[in-house]
Amino acid sequence: MDLSLVVMAAGLGSRFGGTKQLVEVGPNGEAFLDFAIADARAAGCARVVLIIRSDIEADVSDHLVRQYGSLDGFVLVRQDDLGPSRAKPWGTAHAVLSAADAVPGPFIVVNADDYYGVTSYQIAADAIADTDGKTAALVSFEMAKTLPTEGAVSRGVCDVTDGVLGSITETHGIERGDDGVIRSDDPPGEYADDTMVSMNMFAFPHMLFEHLRSGWDTFYADHGEEEKTEYLLPDVVDQLRAAGELTVLVPQSSEEWIGVTNPHDLDPARATLAAKRA
Repeated sequence: MDLSLVVMAAGLGSRFGGTKQLVEVGPNGEAFLDFAIADARAAGCARVVLIIRSDIEADVSDHLVRQYGSLDGFVLVRQDDLGPSRAKPWGTAHAVLSAADAVPGPFIVVNADDYYGVTSYQIAADAIADTDGKTAALVSFEMAKTLPTEGAVSRGVCDVTDGVLGSITETHGIERGDDGVIRSDDPPGEYADDTMVSMNMFAFPHMLFEHLRSGWDTFYADHGEEEKTEYLLPDVVDQLRAAGELTVLVPQSSEEWIGVTNPHDLDPARATLAAKRA
């Protein structure tokens, strides 16, 4: 299996206040994406594709050269080369579509600014290894293991039956209350610690690109004049699932997710990561 890792690294990092996909979180100057690269390669990914913006290409290249000595083994794809440019990137489905020519087979896709854990990549690789080309995988995480030490977050809450995805509900304002109960604001709800959530770690067959191309044409015809509407990967996955064109398996990772949304998340993330990768 010619498996690739596709890293979405074109985000603006508006809430963080900078290019958080390159912020140093490891003891040797590693960014989150460096742990993704190491763990994906260990799981069998032969190719690493980084989706970036033109304005950060030099910074990404410099980081890779510092960490790996050269750009050998990496493919950098500029998301803003696909379709008309605008201030806000067109979304995660558009980002993945921009990498179509660089990905020859099945692939794992992750966010550049998230830590998913060593075993999560093997789970994703195993899930996509023996599928029929019309089956994808969404690696889910326990909600309690994705919450920051403070502040509310948004998560995709998964409805799963017999290991197959039924739906994802985008849920906002999630945090643990003083009484220890995890609650959300929109939609309102209470959740068990082990509620399965999506953190945008997928494994896809190559045929997804065909759907992304046709979907992008429709999206752009409907929303091309809008400044902020995004063509999003979870939306495409849900549409294909609902239409019976894609079965989405939901293997569960026991790893603790680590990420940063705001600057105050950085020090706790570094401390947790140091303990895990010691």
